Amino acid sequence: MHSHQTAGDVIAAQIRRHRERLGMNRHDLAAECARLGRPDLSYAVIVTIETGRGDGNAKKRRQVTAEELLVFGLALATPPLLLMVPLGTEETIPTVPSAVPRDPYTVWQWMTGEATPTLDGPLDGRYVADTRPIAGSGQTWAAAWATAAYPVSLYPELARRRERAHKARLRAALDPSAQTEYVDRLDELAQIVNDMHRASLTVPDLPTELAEDLKRLDLLDNPDQTNPRGIE
Repeated sequence: MHSHQTAGDVIAAQIRRHRERLGMNRHDLAAECARLGRPDLSYAVIVTIETGRGDGNAKKRRQVTAEELLVFGLALATPPLLLMVPLGTEETIPTVPSAVPRDPYTVWQWMTGEATPTLDGPLDGRYVADTRPIAGSGQTWAAAWATAAYPVSLYPELARRRERAHKARLRAALDPSAQTEYVDRLDELAQIVNDMHRASLTVPDLPTELAEDLKRLDLLDNPDQTNPRGIE
């Protein structure tokens, strides 16, 4: 039997939890939302989000939009996704109406694209990914998900390789014997940049020195698509 709790219920409970964690009342939270450009998220609106409002014998909760989720997260000094997928405080949370609740970290990985959703099951105690073909595309659902989620792995890896190359450049500037290591780190950086270009992804601007050295060493497949910037 599926839970009657919805994602909206989870968000409402987490807004209240984090508000109380910070010692904020609803007027305080409304003031923070106004500071972020949403004065319409007033005390009264926050009440209907957190508790619902009278509607005959039932309560109808005011749902939180995607934009409002971001506003509430920033107002509560909390990563917005944690309002929807709380880690460490709940055993399970709802997913979609046709599936059973799952543990929060599993759902977190789905939301961030780190893992493929497994809504079917449990079969022999296991949940499985959807293998249906998607109409007209020729792809299975799981394969289409993997394609869409591909950037999730590339951007963090780009940041790591960019930082390693930057540090190697600084070492090479002080010690000529470290030049080989710097070239190796540039080659690693170029590989991820080239992968992103092949996937038609936007590559964040690189530090000026790294971008110039990548081009000088002819390590980039599309050098004109790589823009330099200063070190932040």
